[in-house]
Amino acid sequence: MGSMDPAAHPLDGEGPVRLVTISPFAIDAAAVSNGRFRRFVAETGHVTESERFGWSFVFHAFVPAAQNAEVRVAPTLWWRQVDGACWHSPEGPGSGIGDRLDHPAVHLSHADALAYCAWAGARLPTEAEWEFAARGGLVQKRFPWGDDLVPAGVHRCNIWQGRFPDEDTGEDGWRGTCPVDAFPPNAFGLHNTCGNTWEWCADWFDRQPAALGQFDNPRGPASGSERVIRGGSYLCHASYCFRYRVSARSAAAPTTATGHLGFRLARDA
Repeated sequence: MGSMDPAAHPLDGEGPVRLVTISPFAIDAAAVSNGRFRRFVAETGHVTESERFGWSFVFHAFVPAAQNAEVRVAPTLWWRQVDGACWHSPEGPGSGIGDRLDHPAVHLSHADALAYCAWAGARLPTEAEWEFAARGGLVQKRFPWGDDLVPAGVHRCNIWQGRFPDEDTGEDGWRGTCPVDAFPPNAFGLHNTCGNTWEWCADWFDRQPAALGQFDNPRGPASGSERVIRGGSYLCHASYCFRYRVSARSAAAPTTATGHLGFRLARDA
């Protein structure tokens, strides 16, 4: 687990490489889709935190022109706080998921993910489980398919191409999210463990995970201010965020909800 990749951000706690033992577990082949999340809401009446807050973060290029008068600028300039943006209205009022039911559900906080898990009889993967599954059996490779980002010129994940944050050429076929199974799976059958959307993990974030000395089913610190997120998203670009590598890690406050953050389910085997 982990990496000494020179591309790693020094504050991410990605290394050193260490041997970790994980008990058998099950994990979904793909992130939870809009269609699946809609069924959950229909059966439970769950109201997401974005809906209760009244807004969520939308990438600037996706904000409809009609929304500009209501948009507040977020601390990171390419995000906008859009009133009414939530899982079923990803870009705010007037947008919808009717043609994106097979895309990952986004604008979901850690608590929203846990609520879905409870309904589904599942849980979020630990960070160690997530990385083991994402690697697909390969040892110390950058991506689930090897070290070459575009093997034989074929795109294998949904990330940013072009000049971030103003021009995405969409060479991989997508601008924004893509279906949860849009690209071929890794050797373990998992889709989109690189790019598309970040995915919540169960662990609290620690910038020095190896210092914890947990090498048998590691689960991170007992508390914290941020939860681990993994996998990168359609907004990742090597020029500023090379975190779509399988060993890369990041974190977000549990209440965070954005247009590029979702989750997948795990279960005890």
